[in-house]
Amino acid sequence: MRLRSLRRRLPSRVRMTTVFAAAVALTASLTSAVPSSAGTSAPAAERVAARSAERGGPGQPEARDVVLAVHGGAGTALDPDHTSPAEERTYRAGLTDALRAGQRVLRRGGDSVAAVEAAVRVLEDNELFNAGKGAVFTADAGHELDASIMRGSDQAAGAVAGVRSVRNPISAARLVMDRTRHVLLAGEGADDFAARAGLPTVTQDYYWTQRRWDQLMAAKDKERGTRDGRGGGKDAGAKGADSTKGTVGAVALDGRHHLAAATSTGGMTNKMPGRVGDSPLIGAGTYAKDGTVAASATGHGEVFIRGAATATIAHLMEYSRLGVAQAAHQVLIKQLPQLGGDGGVIALDGKGTFDAPHSSPGMLYGYLTRDGRIITKIFPSESPANE
Repeated sequence: MRLRSLRRRLPSRVRMTTVFAAAVALTASLTSAVPSSAGTSAPAAERVAARSAERGGPGQPEARDVVLAVHGGAGTALDPDHTSPAEERTYRAGLTDALRAGQRVLRRGGDSVAAVEAAVRVLEDNELFNAGKGAVFTADAGHELDASIMRGSDQAAGAVAGVRSVRNPISAARLVMDRTRHVLLAGEGADDFAARAGLPTVTQDYYWTQRRWDQLMAAKDKERGTRDGRGGGKDAGAKGADSTKGTVGAVALDGRHHLAAATSTGGMTNKMPGRVGDSPLIGAGTYAKDGTVAASATGHGEVFIRGAATATIAHLMEYSRLGVAQAAHQVLIKQLPQLGGDGGVIALDGKGTFDAPHSSPGMLYGYLTRDGRIITKIFPSESPANE
């Protein structure tokens, strides 16, 4: 099978319907991390030790007075022993650039929806992340992207799934919310809608990166090895292990106290054509409601769908009166692992209280406080997995 030629081939139309419901309310406790600062050119171990976070008490959020937060995916985060100072700066700059884009919107009086869209667009244009330009490959060497956005003031929402020619899927999701009576458009219909609306379009080659191609080859090798009983090639594990799951997202609180959330992804490496995860599903990967929470998730999408992850966080806050940290901890650390998957979430309430619990070994994320301070976290020691 000649996969290099297949990456130019367009898979068949995606057709799907989505149904999900809210989950039951429970109580929980939380441990969190104290913010860390950006790194310099010190050796890796020293850089990490200098900003290693300390655990907080049960139910304590990570930060307060936050107006914007972004994530670049949950997974194993970055290995400090194999991350050069230059690579560290590149990842921190990617998160910081997204936060700055959203900050500019908020500073000029823009709303939270515009802020999360601006932040996610920057991440979609950065090939480090599994969204937009850096999207992973499907099993037939194509690219199918998903995104969603939600406004907390009236719970309006828009999403696209399985798009293959939109440069910035998050903007297509915004247009679905603003210009149609629907919430979710998929496949060719979503691509056509975005093109007619005037959004920039690209060919499949635009999304291609060598790193993602190598990951697909490693996944294929591992798949063949499993079928043959060989366990894959000797380098399959190393080549196939992605540093993060890569999904991106943002949450924001504007000057009028309105919340918004957005999520965008390329999905899973070697996924079946037509597979759709949690990122474009409102209540699973994305949720926002004024008075409760704005949340964007990253991780094992099928589990987040089955657990109605982000909607459950909101319902725990609204009906059980849990704080944002307690509710997010209950869902991410207690509920979802029992369903067989891991991941993380960035969650922001209407008072600027922020938390980022995750059951995966690490998560890439950053946040902006009301006074303009930016914090980024890319190493596991900066944001250890919650227990």
